[in-house]
This record gives sequence, C-alpha cells and structure tokens, in this order.
Amino acid sequence: MKRFLIWTLPLSLAACSVTTVRRDSPARPTSRPANPLSATRPAPPPPAPAPAAPGKVTSTPVAPLAPVVSETQKALDLERQGHFVDAMKEYLNVSVSSPTPSQQESARLKAVDLLETRLNEEDLRQVADSSDFGFLRGHALFQLGEIAMDRRDTDSARRYFSSVMSFLPGSDLAFRSQEILSQLESIKYVEPKTIGVILPLSGRNASIGQKALRGVEMGLGLHEANTSFKLAVMDSEGNPDAARRGVERLVKEDNVIAIIGSLLSRTAPAVATKADELGVPTLALSQKAGITEIGPTVFRNALTSEMQVRELVRTAMNDFNMRRFAILYPNDAYGVEFANIFWDEVLARGGSITAAQTYNPKGTDFRAEAQRLVGTWYIEAREPEFKMLARERSKDPKKKSVRQEKTAEDILSPVVDFDAVFIPDSSKKMSQLAAFLSYAGVRNVKLLGTNLWNTPDLAKRAGLFANQLLFVDSAPTDSPSADGRSVRFMKDYKQMFGENPSLVELQAYDSALLLRQLISQGASSRESLTRRLTDLKRFPGVLGLLDMTPQREVGRPVVTYSTLSSPTPTPLRKAN
Repeated sequence: MKRFLIWTLPLSLAACSVTTVRRDSPARPTSRPANPLSATRPAPPPPAPAPAAPGKVTSTPVAPLAPVVSETQKALDLERQGHFVDAMKEYLNVSVSSPTPSQQESARLKAVDLLETRLNEEDLRQVADSSDFGFLRGHALFQLGEIAMDRRDTDSARRYFSSVMSFLPGSDLAFRSQEILSQLESIKYVEPKTIGVILPLSGRNASIGQKALRGVEMGLGLHEANTSFKLAVMDSEGNPDAARRGVERLVKEDNVIAIIGSLLSRTAPAVATKADELGVPTLALSQKAGITEIGPTVFRNALTSEMQVRELVRTAMNDFNMRRFAILYPNDAYGVEFANIFWDEVLARGGSITAAQTYNPKGTDFRAEAQRLVGTWYIEAREPEFKMLARERSKDPKKKSVRQEKTAEDILSPVVDFDAVFIPDSSKKMSQLAAFLSYAGVRNVKLLGTNLWNTPDLAKRAGLFANQLLFVDSAPTDSPSADGRSVRFMKDYKQMFGENPSLVELQAYDSALLLRQLISQGASSRESLTRRLTDLKRFPGVLGLLDMTPQREVGRPVVTYSTLSSPTPTPLRKAN
C-alpha cells in the first residue's frame, strides 16, 4: 500500500460469477435425522460409594437441585412469553444460586444472549440504570454505546463506553470499549482543507486511477498559486484490504475531512463501509450497485446503471413509441445488472420484454444466440410450422432432402416481435452482434446501448444498423453551464496533459470542486459537510447542474445520443 501527501503539485505532462436474469433458487430445507441410539442408550451407573470405615456412620449429600430447576423453568416460561427483561433477571438469579460453576456460567451466558439479541433500546436503558442487574449493566451500556455509534452520536458513545470500563474493569468488553474510545479520539481531529483520495495507482487499473487523480488535483486547484487545500493520496492497489487500511490512515493520520473514491467496484464497498464507520463523508466514483445504501455518509458521483436505463427507456417509449423490447446481454456482472434494470424499467412503464438471450462475453461466434433470439434455433418449438414448410419445399423434385440442404433458419422465418434490441456491452462487441443479428433476419429495429457506445466510429461498426443506434451518456461537455466552467476546464486540461478528458476525469473534477466549494462556504467539520452534501442543489459542475438525490446520488443531466441523422453520435435534445 503506497501513500502520498500532496500539498501543491508541480505541472506534469507525464503523469464474476456467471449468473442469469431472474433465476430464483429457493433454499432447500435440510434436516438431520436423530441418532436412534441417543434416546435409548442408558446413562452409566453412578460410582458405588466407598465402604465406610469401621465405627463410622456415613451419609450421601444431596445437592439442592429443586430450587434451581424451578428458577430456570420460570426464566424459560418468561422468555417464551416475550418478557425478556424479567427472564434475564431470573437467569441472573440462577447464576448466583446454582451449586456448580458450570450451571452458573450457563445461566450467565443465557442472560447475556437475551440482552444482546432480544432487548430494545428502552430495555437496555432500564438494565443499565438499575443495580438489580449486576454485571449485566456493563453489557447493556456497551450495547447502548454501539447504538450511539450507529447514530453518529459520538459524545453519547464516549460516555457509554467509558462507563463499561468502570462497571467491568479488566473484562473483554472493557478492552473493546477502550479500543473504540481510542479510535474515537484519533478521528476527533479534522483538517478542514485536507481531502483524502483512494484510487488504484498501481496494477492493471493504474492508468484509470491516474486519470481520476488528475481530475481531483484540478478540482482542488492544486495547480493554482496560493491554494490553501491539501490532498492526501492513498493507492488502493485494487485490493479491498489495502483500501480499508488506507481509509484508516487518511482519517487517523492525515485527519481528512472527506474522501473521494473508490473507483473500482471491487474496492468501493470497503472504502465506503470503513469511512462510514468512522463518520467520514465519501464521494464514491464507482458504479457499484447499492453503494450509497451502506450508510448516511456515503455519497456517489458516477453515471449509474439506473440513470442510464431510466433515460434510455424513457426516450425509446416516449419519443419513438416503442413498446416491445429484446435483450441480448453478456453473461457477466455488467450485463446481468443492466439487463435486470432494463427489464424492470420497461415493465414499470407499461412495455414488455418479448425475448432475452445471454451470450459468452469472451465469445466471437454468436450465430446460435442470434437465432435463439428470433426463434429459428430449435425446430421443436415450431415443429408444425417447420414440417409444413418442409413438405412444400420437398414437392420441388430439383430440391434435395430438406435436412441435407436446409437448416431451420433457412426454412423458418425469424420472429422479430420487438421494436429494439438492448445490448449492454462495448461498441466493439455490438458490432459483432449486429452482424449476426442481420444474418438471422433482424431488420427495421433499433439497437440500444449504454455509455460504452460513445465512440466516434460507432456507426461504422454497426453495419446495416448504422443509422438505427441509440445510447445514453452524460451531457456533452460543450453544453452550456452556469459560468462557462466546462469550457475552461476542457481547455486547461488539454493544455496541461495534451489530450481531452474522459468521463473519469470529469467526474473526479466535479467531486473535488464540489467539496472545495462547500468547505470554502463554511463546512469545517465532517458533520456539517455531510449535511451540506445531503442538501446539495443545482451546483454548477462541468457535467451540468448537479443535485443530490434522496439516495445520496449526485444527479446530473443524462442525454440520449443517436445516429439517426448523422454517422456521428449526436444528442437528440439539449440536457435539462
């Protein structure tokens, strides 16, 4: 794991498991048969008492079991009735009155288990405030401390964990409380103008990580004179463990107020989870599904699959009156995610999915997949029709046997019962699939895609579908913005690095610029920065006016591009 601390940077020019759509696999219940001998095997006889010495009278002591059994049964009855606090108190009594250490320990464990799994916050407060519950008060205080941590109420958490150490000195809970208190102390200090970033700066994803870093540096103004912002950089190495450790170091050593990253789906959950645990706001750049659901300090600035599909389906159904769709998707994480979201969005808008077919993302021959999509692969599914057409052809004496010369696709007409085919894959893969779709008899339909299609030579790749392509992406960077920032950024970036920025640099730039402005406007703590991010409205970024959604997603203009009127992909309309 590599780390850097950037103060002001000199100008530098160098610088899945296979799944299927909608396949449910309910868990199969299992049971283990009872051992037939366990119920019948007799217990070993008790050892015979030693013979009494001459002249002495002996007696066998009897343990007072009846009261213990009665108290245990009472605790069980209360537990079954849902009176968990009372049941816990009975177990506590049993732990004191039991005659053997093992019985005492068993009762203590049952009491602790009830406290940790059954008691609500009000019950925990009752236990913590009453001297009747003995050592259980410390356990209740620890649980209350964890609840306070979940709410980001660090002051209350400190009080609870400090009390645990007083009630249970030397215990495991006291040790864990001390660790949490030390962690809270280490994250208490914040440098309001120090931003952390976690990116893959080594390994196979280093190039994309470096691009994002360029955007962050420019967004914070690190190339400008007299900047007051600092950037602490961690290399995630594309490894979740390294990314998690990186978050801890950024927070505890560099005292960052916020973190930008991670970029990769593999490391994004690790960064978001650890940062949220420490109460530090993060702006993820990853498209990883569900990332903002991790916690209230997790935000995202990325063009997500949901954003793309929502705009694509809206355009197809509202502007082109499409109602029936086919999906041809790669059997990988990207393809399955987009296929499911597309399917749901079409149904939600009243459309229908008439065909869906997966393919091997590493394949090159897609004849079978194209024929399955249009119903000419399996003769059995259209056997009556096939036999009738075969008989008609066989009447021509010049023809050889149908099976010798003709295959199903030569005899059966393709069933093209859809207005468009959605292909969530690269433009290169689309070009391969388009050729096989054409060969299978697909005509007069549009092909729909994601922002992976946004390449200048898209139409050239599409063959017969060259003027029938629709895909979505962020608004073009030459679209009007509130203060012309987009044009200036594009010009400055190309002057510095000799090339135009990609979406990666644009999103990273907007993320850093956003934090820079909110901090400059007075967000000097992590809590205040989190609140301002949550309330973000119409922030002028290079990708247009940005708003924070209730799901903590940075919403931005998304537009549909087409090749309907020009070989060069052009927006159908201006971004809102």
